[in-house]
Amino acid sequence: MTAFEARPAFAVRPQERRALGWSLLYVFAVLSAYYVLRPVRDEMGVQGGVENLPWLFSGTLLGMIALNPLFAVLVKRLPRARFISLSYRFFAANLLLFAALLALAGPEQNVWVGRAFFIWLSIFNLFVVSVFWALMVDVFDSEQGKRLFGFIAAGATLGAIAGSSLTASLVREAGTTTLFFASVLLLEVAVFAVRHLAFKEPAQEDAPIGGSVFAGISHTFRSPYLLNVCLFLLLFTVTSTFLYFQQATIARDYFADRASRTAFFAQVDLLVNALTLAVQLFFTARILRRFGVALTLGILPLFTLLGFAALAVAPVVAVLVAFQVLRRAANFALARPARELLYTVIAREDKYKAKSFIDTVVYRAGDQVGSWSYLLLSAMGLGIAGVAVVAVPLSALWVLNSLWLGRRQARMAAAEK
Repeated sequence: MTAFEARPAFAVRPQERRALGWSLLYVFAVLSAYYVLRPVRDEMGVQGGVENLPWLFSGTLLGMIALNPLFAVLVKRLPRARFISLSYRFFAANLLLFAALLALAGPEQNVWVGRAFFIWLSIFNLFVVSVFWALMVDVFDSEQGKRLFGFIAAGATLGAIAGSSLTASLVREAGTTTLFFASVLLLEVAVFAVRHLAFKEPAQEDAPIGGSVFAGISHTFRSPYLLNVCLFLLLFTVTSTFLYFQQATIARDYFADRASRTAFFAQVDLLVNALTLAVQLFFTARILRRFGVALTLGILPLFTLLGFAALAVAPVVAVLVAFQVLRRAANFALARPARELLYTVIAREDKYKAKSFIDTVVYRAGDQVGSWSYLLLSAMGLGIAGVAVVAVPLSALWVLNSLWLGRRQARMAAAEK
């Protein structure tokens, strides 16, 4: 038996158990709350017209830009547990409003409410997950993250599986309104977990983080390290958006009614999450400890390069769907924990402000580049194979960026010891 096989997948020390337990409940609730509604969002995006998706991504970016300064004000003035709880309850109140609008609107109005909801949930998803991981990189250091982030990510996957399962089984009988109320309840569970987790460090918890409202933006553009994190996300989102458009087109062409499309999206999510969970539980921590952040971070872009190369050679639906499932699993199981480790070595203010700006505004800017580029490439007559050819050199650049980031993170973590 090799050393790689003999070591436990994750090692939890006694003093970490309490924080880890509340972290798992927190992320389980947040991801469940999102995945209950994700298939509803995707179906509404298809119903509103695949050709209109770039405009919805534009609306999402504008929403992110508007929301970030408001969140920075909360970070500056309030203790950690307070500003996280207020943020989540704000989103819960929005959900109740959308449930009422969908119940009262007629068929024509429902299309516009659906478009607004698509934008809103796209903001909600990135924001609430970014806040969760900001708290994680504040509570745990780089060494702990290598051992525990894979396990925590597995809690996220279990939440995603639970949310997807609930939607797949109930959407036909219970309708979407019930799913909205379930998501609100899960957000309240997340708030409960935050308040218990935050008390782990009472001295820090009593004091606001302070700083400038615009520190997240200014610190990002002054730091070569954070700028390369931005590049990582831009390359990830551009390539992800190419695949998302193909998935939306397939759903539109192969499924005739809303319930069938919603169930299809939920089933794809279930498949992704089942594969992701297996990797997170048995391989993520081992890979991070054995190969480090640089090589682990480079797995997803390398896989993406190979996947687009395969699509260029064999541009068929089966290859596209398999690529989407395997790529998403690699992202959640390996790239996401490794990417979050990048933030463990930056200043505490940047863990909330710069991270929020990068994870939301920069991420959605990548969606914009990807969506409008996809439309441009389609207008030029490029199909699946042509778009895949364009994505191959982008993926190669992404591999180099990942290796640079991982090595820089290792040097910064060593300097902190």
